Amino acid sequence: MFSSLTILFTYVVLALPAAAIGIPWALLTGDIGLLYRWSMWILRTGVRLARIRVEVAGREHLLARPCIFMANHVSNLDPPIVFPELPFRTAFFLKRSLMKIPILGLGMRLADFVPVARDGRLESARESVKVGIRVLGSGVNISTFPEGTRSRNGRLLPFKKGPFYLAMECAFSRAQRMSPSTRRFIPSNSPPVSSSSWQYAMRLLQGCRNRCGARKCKRLPGTSVELYTDG
Repeated sequence: MFSSLTILFTYVVLALPAAAIGIPWALLTGDIGLLYRWSMWILRTGVRLARIRVEVAGREHLLARPCIFMANHVSNLDPPIVFPELPFRTAFFLKRSLMKIPILGLGMRLADFVPVARDGRLESARESVKVGIRVLGSGVNISTFPEGTRSRNGRLLPFKKGPFYLAMECAFSRAQRMSPSTRRFIPSNSPPVSSSSWQYAMRLLQGCRNRCGARKCKRLPGTSVELYTDG
């Protein structure tokens, strides 16, 4: 409870001046860099003030080209802990409804966040993938929680297909995985691949789930995909 309240208070206090300066700057110059760096600093500051120590391992495995980063999701602390540790800019998959939040939604649109509709329609999924392809093509990474929601018991949930379909469409060669361990702080109840077939993307999805507990780089059988873990 202390962690969540401290982080919430920090974000509310610091986000206001960041939005007041960063959003107009991005609109005038077309440069989101200032707002993005400021936002990541706010996320780190909230975590530090909550007295949460973050240890990062395996950063040397990060690739120097656009990737799709996927993390398991067990806590509201996952985004502020995981994403500021990436040494380069990343956009995010997120619920389309969040883009409608005043000011915050505008900032997320300026940062090329990818809205995802949960209506189950194929057209909606294709639209999200189309936006994701454009974002990756511009040199910006994409991060996502492939489970689509927080796990309430710490167990891995079924993965959504969208991120893997995006990876397939972009014809990259690797997928990178991150494993935050944040459930003990705030429980939920308080990429890319080279391929030409949907079956391959589903094979990658299942392979990622099966290998999720690995502690080192492993190659998926019968594919050219390597999974990088935090070990």
